[in-house]
Amino acid sequence: MYVRFLKAAIGGVIPLLLSGCVGPMPRPDAEAVASDAVGLAPGEALVFRTEAEPIEHPSTEPASLDVAQVIRLSVTRSPEVQAALARVRIAQAEAQQARLLPNPIVSVGLRFPESGGKPVIDVGIAADLLVVLRRPGATSAADARLRASSADAVAAVLDVAAKAQEHFFAVQSLEASLLVLQERSGLLKRLNDLAESRLRIGEGSRLDVITIQTQQVELEAEIADRTIELRDERLALARFLGQPGSSAQWTIARWRRTTGPVPSERELLSIAASRRPEIQQREWELVALGADWKLAGWGLLDGSEVGVDAERDGDWSVGPGASIPVPLFDVGQASKERAQAAVVEARHQLVATQRGVVEDVRRAHATLTGLQANLDRVQNQLIPLQQSRLTQAEAQFRAGQTDITALLLAEQDLRSTQAQVVELQRRVAIAQVRLERAIGGSLTVSVPTTQPNP
Repeated sequence: MYVRFLKAAIGGVIPLLLSGCVGPMPRPDAEAVASDAVGLAPGEALVFRTEAEPIEHPSTEPASLDVAQVIRLSVTRSPEVQAALARVRIAQAEAQQARLLPNPIVSVGLRFPESGGKPVIDVGIAADLLVVLRRPGATSAADARLRASSADAVAAVLDVAAKAQEHFFAVQSLEASLLVLQERSGLLKRLNDLAESRLRIGEGSRLDVITIQTQQVELEAEIADRTIELRDERLALARFLGQPGSSAQWTIARWRRTTGPVPSERELLSIAASRRPEIQQREWELVALGADWKLAGWGLLDGSEVGVDAERDGDWSVGPGASIPVPLFDVGQASKERAQAAVVEARHQLVATQRGVVEDVRRAHATLTGLQANLDRVQNQLIPLQQSRLTQAEAQFRAGQTDITALLLAEQDLRSTQAQVVELQRRVAIAQVRLERAIGGSLTVSVPTTQPNP
């Protein structure tokens, strides 16, 4: 009898469970996609780590830094990136859980007749019917959320890389600015020596000497202020490199960043539509919520069980059994409406995200092209004119034809413009970083995407 019961259980319950089988779980390689997005070489790709690193990364502090090193070190040592990759693993586990068959429920009852005799034995094996029926849809929803989590990890990598680059360019800019100020300090020293020499021989005035010395003190204060800013930016960059307690005395590559032709706005918008991880995340969330909406229709069967029951009352009797709720009060309409509203909300959020991406790309493109044009104008037109003006003013001052005022004004305007060039170079570099962030990755790297089919 036990053998027949077991055969009945296998023939009745197991086929029902297997009817909900789905394919293998996809595992999107978030690390590879994120590594491609920021242009990491294969040997430098991101690796998920299960153990948190110490506050200070154990690696030796680099002696020098360039922008490629900053990107690599910041994303591979970032706890924010590792946390995002951990969320991908959570989503993978949930997708795996959605594929597991429900555990069968075995029930055994033993009743003793009052008149005596053999006890009555009730045995049953059943499975949650709703879990089995919803399994394909639940698996699809979990897979979509897994891909949404992967897109979120890519966005986290892009954010870390962009912020680290902005700090790096700020350090570069401040160092270049200090060089300009130091050149100006040397010029003021030479002018002060000349003014004192002219005063001694009676050709100059004490006012010229005082004016130059005032300029020197003001310049020293400006240099001290920029030095403080530089130290602050170096410490901020040190945190992104995983060594917040380091001396931050790396040698920074000189400013050599150049930007090539910028693609058209239409081309950039097309790239962003296919690569921006925030859009992909919203699209996969919409797919998951759509699957939830379809699953809401099964709510009427919540608590249902189906299986095989056996009873021994003298002889064994075996047959199928089912437990299904009667929808008298809850017909599942509220669950359906809630799921539908969640889908509608996700659609609106997707449109809002897409509009935001369009705005990001257009603003970044306009800023970059405008700054490049202005930088070219200042470097190729304004600087040569002011250098010529300074040369003539210095010659006239040495010849005693003018006082120190004209020379100081010419020198001040040239140094201010040189400082403006440094600031424009920084803004151009940051504008390009923000444009690349707006399109979802480097302009020179082709990033694979995983978008849902429409």
